[in-house]
Amino acid sequence: MATCLGLDIGTTTITALAIRDPDATVAAVETRPTPPRLPAADGRFEWDAEAIAVAAEDCLAAVVRRLTGNDLDVAALGVTGQQHGVVVVDAALRPLTPFVNWQDRRGDEPGGAGRTVLDDAVDRLGPEAWRRAGCSLATGHLGLTLHWMQLGGVLPVGTAISIMEFVTARIAGIRPVTEPTCAAASGLFDVHTRGWDAAAIERLSLPAGLFPEVREATTVVGRVALAAAARTGLRAGVPLTAPLGDQQAGFVGSVADRRRSAHLNVGTGAQVSAYVDSCDFSPPLELRPFPVAGNLLTGAVLCGGWSYQVLEAFCRSVGRDVLGVATDVPVYDRLTTLAASVPAGAEGVVCEPLFSGTRSDPSRRGSWRGLSAGTFTPAHLARALLEGMAREYADHLAVIREAMPQPPERIVAAGNGLRENAVLQEAVATAAGLPLVLQRHREEAALGTALAAAVAAGWFASLDAASAAAQSA
Repeated sequence: MATCLGLDIGTTTITALAIRDPDATVAAVETRPTPPRLPAADGRFEWDAEAIAVAAEDCLAAVVRRLTGNDLDVAALGVTGQQHGVVVVDAALRPLTPFVNWQDRRGDEPGGAGRTVLDDAVDRLGPEAWRRAGCSLATGHLGLTLHWMQLGGVLPVGTAISIMEFVTARIAGIRPVTEPTCAAASGLFDVHTRGWDAAAIERLSLPAGLFPEVREATTVVGRVALAAAARTGLRAGVPLTAPLGDQQAGFVGSVADRRRSAHLNVGTGAQVSAYVDSCDFSPPLELRPFPVAGNLLTGAVLCGGWSYQVLEAFCRSVGRDVLGVATDVPVYDRLTTLAASVPAGAEGVVCEPLFSGTRSDPSRRGSWRGLSAGTFTPAHLARALLEGMAREYADHLAVIREAMPQPPERIVAAGNGLRENAVLQEAVATAAGLPLVLQRHREEAALGTALAAAVAAGWFASLDAASAAAQSA
């Protein structure tokens, strides 16, 4: 009995997972924390890409150590991870820049003539660029970070890639390649042709050589090199497939019937999405490529688990700064228990959990209103915040439903930010007016990229067949 592996390089955790042939049952899972970000100026979110790669390989090695017998016969490995970020590497895969992730805000910095770097880039791209890209360029996107580097004279000569592309290339010892679900997160990709947008790249005066070759998801792009085999315990020569974006990988790993289900993933951020065959869309929705063919209509919502983290950090700071009781132990479970003690509607307290703005308006900020002396409590603040998050998701889903040929019958839930919070689950189902379904598999993105690897290995004829098998196993 052979296995396929999936590796998910998330913002806060790294997960490796093994599935068995022929029914895609999970054989082993290991998780490691993503290394902490580097010290940086306010609004800068930077990591040591090599440190992330080492942690990812350590996580792979831990899964391999748990495999025995026929499970050690690994047929293929797929990699996924956080989208939009970038690291520039040289021909030897040495990072020339830190890894700058999707949370980075340097695009909001001055770009000359009283405009921000983002304003300057959008003006250069022109008013119709979003139609080709499937989204409007935003701070945190690979394309905008490269533009910031170019304006500042610090853009090195190399290849600009995501963290999952870096790890894939490092394990295989190959020149980096990308895949449409990853490349589209740059803001410089043409979702209609599933190739780089040469006109957009030229308008930002970026070298065409910065951008790697595009391959499709179930394509074998390399094989585990001898050096990586020694580091991970994998057999040298194991095929690696083109790396996937984590949103699309999570969809593959959790949705058994893509034409009848909407998908909500809540991690550090959040995405509401549904599958469509066409390329028709309009803002505020984004059109993101689906692996191999088709697209996901997506509402990218910044108020994911990070918004809940803002309140959690505030509550611990009150303990430390006001009461003199310091703790590093998270209090999310306690906040959720308190929120559950408050009736739906939070007794009139309303929260807009937009602490980092929205994709279309980064200047927007969060708020609570309707507070009284009796409702100015942690319980009411938590309940209102979770219901505010649910309203944001439901509003985006309402726009998606109008654009779908057939309205979804259910919402498939993914991500620990949703899976671990019963109050948020209830609020989402109520706000959206649809049943919310939790799948048995917790590590959806790692599972999704393992399923893509399984298709490449010949276990399944298509991603649809692989997804259906995983959810029925």
